[in-house]
Amino acid sequence: MRRFETLDYTESGEVAQITLSRPRTDMRMVRELTAVCDHLEDDSPCKVAVFRGADGVFSEGIDFEDFRPDTPMDIHGFNKWEKLCVRIERLPKVTVAALDGVARGGGVQLALVCDARIATPRTTLQLDEVHKGFLPGMATFRLAKYVGIGNAKRLIMQCPVVDADEAAALGILDEVCDDLDAGIAATIAAFGPIHTVSVALARRLLNESFATPFENAIGNFLAAQHRAISQSAFLDTLDKAQRSDG
Repeated sequence: MRRFETLDYTESGEVAQITLSRPRTDMRMVRELTAVCDHLEDDSPCKVAVFRGADGVFSEGIDFEDFRPDTPMDIHGFNKWEKLCVRIERLPKVTVAALDGVARGGGVQLALVCDARIATPRTTLQLDEVHKGFLPGMATFRLAKYVGIGNAKRLIMQCPVVDADEAAALGILDEVCDDLDAGIAATIAAFGPIHTVSVALARRLLNESFATPFENAIGNFLAAQHRAISQSAFLDTLDKAQRSDG
């Protein structure tokens, strides 16, 4: 794996750790995170990807230095960012956002696309884009699934700073822990034996559940289930169960 300018990437056993080494997200970071996704999808044997920040910041969101106010505005960069978020959301790995400190704007968006979110007590979250005259990306689509439409309107339109305990009570965070590394280890352990195909299929069906009619959802489920039970993980489980019964 090559070295990066905006992040650090390490692998140990089944766990890959991606540490955002800059507080704000610019196009270089988007390109480098895209390269990380390529590696995780195509080459890495890891089953878990952990995203974390550095120096008391998970991510403060967009780097405005990428914009030129003297030129016409376009949405190319936003499009690239949203495509990256979808790739992270669909990685064939369990994804964990480990927050310690400030998570603002795109940092909250990145946390929302992960399968699990844990944080230290000093963590704060804020979607502040509307107060700055633009929109918080597809948090406008994802956030209400976690917190309900009323809370989502407040968080996106009023832009409050939310502490870790409130974020956990709302359902944005899964756990608040004093020791982030211990929390990461416990969260990974809670997923048990990770079978990447069934993880990816279950996540996809859950993400589609708010928008798919039941008649379509059952067909999608049966197709996904057929794929799952054709994989070695299920066949191994079946073999063990039959030998145990015998």
